[in-house]
Amino acid sequence: MERRNFLRNIGLLSAAATVPAANIFAGRNALFAGNTISGTVSSNGTGIANAVVSDGYNVVTTDKNGRYSFEAHYNADFVFVSMPAGYEFTADRGIANFYRKMERGNQQQVVDFALTKLKQDDSKHAFIVWGDTQIQSKEDAELLKTVSAPDTRALAALLSAVPVHGIAVGDLVFDKFDLFDDYKQAVAITGIPFFQLIGNHDMDYTARTDDGSQDTYKQHFGPTYYSFNRGKIHYVVLDDVFFIGTGHRYIGYLTENQLNWLEQDLKHVTKGSTVVVSLHIPTNNGEQQRKKAKEEELSGVVSNREALYKLLKPFKVHIMSGHTHFNENWEKDNVFEHNHGTVCGAWWTGPVCGDGTPSGYGVYEVDGNEVKWYYKSVGYAKEHQLAVYKKGAVANWPGAVVANVWNYDDKWTIEWYEDGIGKGKMERITDYDPIATELYKGPTIPVKHKWVEPNLTDHLFMAIPASNTKELKVKATDRFGNVYEQAILL
Repeated sequence: MERRNFLRNIGLLSAAATVPAANIFAGRNALFAGNTISGTVSSNGTGIANAVVSDGYNVVTTDKNGRYSFEAHYNADFVFVSMPAGYEFTADRGIANFYRKMERGNQQQVVDFALTKLKQDDSKHAFIVWGDTQIQSKEDAELLKTVSAPDTRALAALLSAVPVHGIAVGDLVFDKFDLFDDYKQAVAITGIPFFQLIGNHDMDYTARTDDGSQDTYKQHFGPTYYSFNRGKIHYVVLDDVFFIGTGHRYIGYLTENQLNWLEQDLKHVTKGSTVVVSLHIPTNNGEQQRKKAKEEELSGVVSNREALYKLLKPFKVHIMSGHTHFNENWEKDNVFEHNHGTVCGAWWTGPVCGDGTPSGYGVYEVDGNEVKWYYKSVGYAKEHQLAVYKKGAVANWPGAVVANVWNYDDKWTIEWYEDGIGKGKMERITDYDPIATELYKGPTIPVKHKWVEPNLTDHLFMAIPASNTKELKVKATDRFGNVYEQAILL
């Protein structure tokens, strides 16, 4: 849109070469003029002061009566409210609805947002993160609706003493846009409001630039970047998948428009508070190190992540990402990134991701500015946090018992016991999960998608028991003091 307007304006200037300069620039201003957007943010007829409203370029706040007004950017597609804390999330069959479509040609558009006050304090709340539902067929969609969504609904019911919402971090479908409706049906089954973001498999690859690659997604879910609030937490959703205009090729990259919008948005957030940022491609991960690659994959991480980190430096930050189909956590300075295993496992070909993480989703419980979390495997209780494999299961360690602790981070402790006697910490290794290897390794399996392969992972731990050991027990203690144990007979 920006390029089209620019070229049209060049033509205007050329045609008006003999017109006085004042008239030329008057024409330019008229050409680029946007709609004047005004309205109110209210609840039960009473205006809400200091609510944040944006078109993705401008960020304004309401006055004491809940009123706002601004001239929208000529490229803006939506007007949206950054839902204030203490109010219900409006949703259409579970899909969060916090925006209105820009009406082209309506120079005085009125957009009102009527909100409903929550009946309970939301400083304690919870949210669920779905990574990569990736439905490509009606069979995949049926599994999402009959297995994953009911599992999520049951978990949300356990958390229902507090408000609960969901965030789906992209790749809602696998290039099959007719399945967006099936995705929506699955969300409705969960019984909680869900916020979405765009992934590389949700994009229009027929577009000539990145700007047009979001058109279909926007028709279904609205803006590709926005924010909202619940309790003391500020939530930010970003689009970090940048289509480079050929084939199915893209890079992890945040545009200047988004960074400029985010800079304005964060001015309304108290420094030192917690900000949760959700995006599809992880800002960073350990894949380059695990593969011993010379360079990181441009499609695997966000190239200009340092610009994002700089904007987020005044806050305590949790980043929610997907894309990789493995589970990984990393922490540095004020940032903790959760790169989620997938709802679809390995593209609906088996029960685990390429790193052995079971198909599932992240669960986050919030108390004020503090966040606790765990990974919920579909079909298992929340206590299912590790798998233990007998000697010989990992070829590179034939004499070792290996444990896969998929939600591990550096604050966990992984210990082992030999016939009830503590032997200390297990050794962390990088290798392939045995189940993922059995199900996915090689050019002939899995039958459904033969290109699926296991991933190297470094959340494996090994111990070599004595030859006469009868039982080996693994004890995993997470950063919150929760203990998970699993024993095997040798």
